[in-house]
Amino acid sequence: MDPALINFKVLYVLTQLCGLTMIVLVATWIGQHFGGLAGTSNPGVEFNWHPLFMTIGFIYLYGNSILIYRGFRTTRKKTLKLTHAGIHMGAFILTVIALKTVFDSHNLANPPIPNMYSLHSWLGLSAVIIFSLQYVAGFVAFLAPGLRENYRIAMMPLHIYFGLFGFVLAIASALMGITEKAIFAIKTPAYSTLPPAGVLANVIGVLYVVFGALVVYLATEPSYKRKPIPEDTALLNSSSANE
Repeated sequence: MDPALINFKVLYVLTQLCGLTMIVLVATWIGQHFGGLAGTSNPGVEFNWHPLFMTIGFIYLYGNSILIYRGFRTTRKKTLKLTHAGIHMGAFILTVIALKTVFDSHNLANPPIPNMYSLHSWLGLSAVIIFSLQYVAGFVAFLAPGLRENYRIAMMPLHIYFGLFGFVLAIASALMGITEKAIFAIKTPAYSTLPPAGVLANVIGVLYVVFGALVVYLATEPSYKRKPIPEDTALLNSSSANE
């Protein structure tokens, strides 16, 4: 077996373990220290859906969608395209719900809390917009029929770049968000004294960085690139014949 492929598999498994641990710790953090989960009747606790769903959707699923081609390299490319789009859609749905909960927690508070004033909110919404535009552009370029192959080839570098850029922006926004939550919500004892809730917040932040770094490395290392399989060539020839 190719040594590069062995290294990839080890790092891929490590990435998954890091991502799943990150989700479990976020759920533990909000469950043990911030009252768990609630609906609109308790806006302050409803907010807790935001970090949980953003971690699952906008970090873990987003990262796995980026890695799907390299992680399942023996699967037909058409299947991988559909899976890539499906995971993105799942991430998008969770992200929309997460955004609704944070706006609810602000608008339904007494008194209401201002929206969209922090750098976290600016960068976070920018990441969501980039993600959404990427999804539409990727669907038109690589899934919808009719676009010539040379245009798809020209679009690919931009699709890859903005996909990774949006993911890194999501990680940066998550780090700002978890820091804001820790500063505003950890009061007794204060975050500055590093209580258990503060330690857990910092550990989650470190896991965000590690997960993001692993995803970007696995997605950009040339030796880990997926090699075309015979079914891909047959599909490409069929598409070219139909144009």
